[in-house]
Amino acid sequence: MKWLLLLFLVVPASELTLLLVSGSHLGVMPTLAIIVITGIGGAYFAKRQGVRAIIEFRERMAAGDPPGPPIIDGLCIFAGGLLLLVPGFITDAIGLLLLFSWPRKMIRPYIIQLIYKKMKKGTLIIR
Repeated sequence: MKWLLLLFLVVPASELTLLLVSGSHLGVMPTLAIIVITGIGGAYFAKRQGVRAIIEFRERMAAGDPPGPPIIDGLCIFAGGLLLLVPGFITDAIGLLLLFSWPRKMIRPYIIQLIYKKMKKGTLIIR
């Protein structure tokens, strides 16, 4: 819960600071243009990556393989798309990283480990 409070306090304050600094150095219109372009471009890129994840999920299911990695990729792509829609530079950078496959491959083991921990505690039940 501490990290959630930190997330809701530190991230917006940092985003606001960066937006104000960017607005003072670049100007208001270029800063707004960057925010709009990353939002639209990120939504388009997230859609393309999401379709790829769905196709990979279907192929793995058809082959009888466990669909674990495509599900985690789909969740990362969804989170990245949401972060790109939030105005700000920090969330845009994290969102873009989640849309590329190599960062997802790096964080996938941590997500799997987190899921296993929650399953052992009984806080996450998968049926």
